[in-house]
Amino acid sequence: MGAALPETAPSRLFLSGNEAVALAVRDAGCRVAAAYPGTPATEILEELSRFPDLYTEWSVNEKVSLEVALGASMVGARAFCAMKHVGLNVAADALMTMTVTGTEGGLVIAVADDVGMSSSQNEQDSRFWARFAHLPLFEPADAQESYDMAREAFAVSERFRCPAIVRLTTRICHVKGRVVAGEREAHEPAGFVKDPQRWVMVPGHAKPRVALMYEREEALRAASAQSPFNLLVEGSDRRIGFVTSGPAYMHVRETFPDAPVFKLGQSYPLPLERLREFAVGVDQLLVVEETEPLVESELRAGGIACTGKDVLPRVGELSPDRLRPAVARLRGEEIPVTAQPRLVPQRVFPRPPTMCVACPHLGIYYTLAQLRNLTISGDIGCYTLGAGHPWNALDTCISMGASMGVALGMDKGRGQADAKKAVIAVIGDSTFMHMGMQGLLDITWNRGNVTVLLLDNRAVGMTGGQDNPGTGRDIHGESAQRIDFAKLCEALGVKKERIHTLDPYELPTLFKTLREEIKIPEPSVIITDRPCVLIDHYKPTQPYKVIADKCTGCANCIDVGCPAIHVTRRETQVKPSGKEVELAFVRIETSACTGCGLCVQPCAPEAIVHALPEHPVKFLHAKV
Repeated sequence: MGAALPETAPSRLFLSGNEAVALAVRDAGCRVAAAYPGTPATEILEELSRFPDLYTEWSVNEKVSLEVALGASMVGARAFCAMKHVGLNVAADALMTMTVTGTEGGLVIAVADDVGMSSSQNEQDSRFWARFAHLPLFEPADAQESYDMAREAFAVSERFRCPAIVRLTTRICHVKGRVVAGEREAHEPAGFVKDPQRWVMVPGHAKPRVALMYEREEALRAASAQSPFNLLVEGSDRRIGFVTSGPAYMHVRETFPDAPVFKLGQSYPLPLERLREFAVGVDQLLVVEETEPLVESELRAGGIACTGKDVLPRVGELSPDRLRPAVARLRGEEIPVTAQPRLVPQRVFPRPPTMCVACPHLGIYYTLAQLRNLTISGDIGCYTLGAGHPWNALDTCISMGASMGVALGMDKGRGQADAKKAVIAVIGDSTFMHMGMQGLLDITWNRGNVTVLLLDNRAVGMTGGQDNPGTGRDIHGESAQRIDFAKLCEALGVKKERIHTLDPYELPTLFKTLREEIKIPEPSVIITDRPCVLIDHYKPTQPYKVIADKCTGCANCIDVGCPAIHVTRRETQVKPSGKEVELAFVRIETSACTGCGLCVQPCAPEAIVHALPEHPVKFLHAKV
């Protein structure tokens, strides 16, 4: 996270793409900005929230954020919303009607694609949405273009009275560069003009506007052909000409500095005739795009010979290491071998992602791992890590809120093989409000036999601890209405006696409650109430240590999964019966321990006791 942006921007700044977009939104005179946290786009709204004269909010989901932005646009204000690629799926219902109604005040949608799936369940190409919705699309290649294109997107949105999309990727969002900012604009909303035939989208009103949408797209095509962001970069080596956009442009220029390149900045509608002229001047045309062959397909449909995904991979970033061999094959050359000596790969001890020390989810998955005959439907959040070692206590994870619907489907679709299995749905507080409430309502309405674990850690933990309606604070940290999850679940149809709120650090209570609820053939909800260990509201207590002489190597504490517990040695013991038992002796990193006590509860020999924290740096005082 960068430092707060200044109220009056100096001529040069060092910003990430996310920070540059935020500054552009502010400088464009935007009045309302809304988003739902989602890596790699989260920081855009966090930066915007630092400007006091701009309304910002974390919305409960991406669809709501886009509808908030549309409402602001309807009254003539410039508006903005941001989301990651899967978030645009959630917002699509609003988007596909907005393209028919159009907008008044400039409305810009920043969508960040996670190319390479660093933190996402799929690799999705959001350029499809511009084509699907017939909307202008901008693709910045660095931080400066992120600023310039975001500002231009507001102007284009108002000129053509439609939303404009700025497509970022993880590389653009997080890499920093120099940005020269422009003057800040003042933009006063003109006010709402009643026009039911435009804003009330019944079929009789919508049908005539579809023709207007196609007329607008043709006008956008003509504007794209003249856009300064669609840039021809000359080159002396005309054996291959490149058509590319976004961060792939930087990779192409780095790898083939002498080749001619047509850089698409305002990439939809495609400036087809300019590309046709470019293709005539090169021997071969190679389209370098992440990740789908959209431009390649459109060029071929327009009668322009080109190549692309037949030599380039469809998954991940198109770095120089991937471009060089592809172009060599295209030229019929020997695939180049790096000039640097190849280093012998070193075996690195695997370190899969895990939960934090004292995470309130640890006890939940420890308990689930002890129970048998369960099918556990999971969801999107930190708690997805419950699928990993040592718990192996999560069986599915599909999309935001899917734990509910999947669990109900498992219940209703089960046969004899699953007749005796309990169905459990695990979902976090923010995810529940994002898209899980409807699923719980479906479970209660259709009398599903599902036990729901609602993990309330009072934060959107996976994306950095942002606030949500369950935290009692808004985006600025100010006091706000806090949702009562127990009352909410009761309102959604769960019987009051089937709703339990408990402390996930109290393993016996958690175990007993779970075991009882899964035996009752009706919907129940267990709400676990502990703050995320990374937010200010978490209060650590006295840490623990292991008395080495008392440790029997039973490894029960290891099964909790806390990363503060380290194995010091392993032994194989042969019991009198002849059975071999693997022992693991441990210590606790007391400087990391927060004193949650989870590891103490399964420790049979009582070898874990309170200790003073051990700091890695010790000060020695010289004697006077």
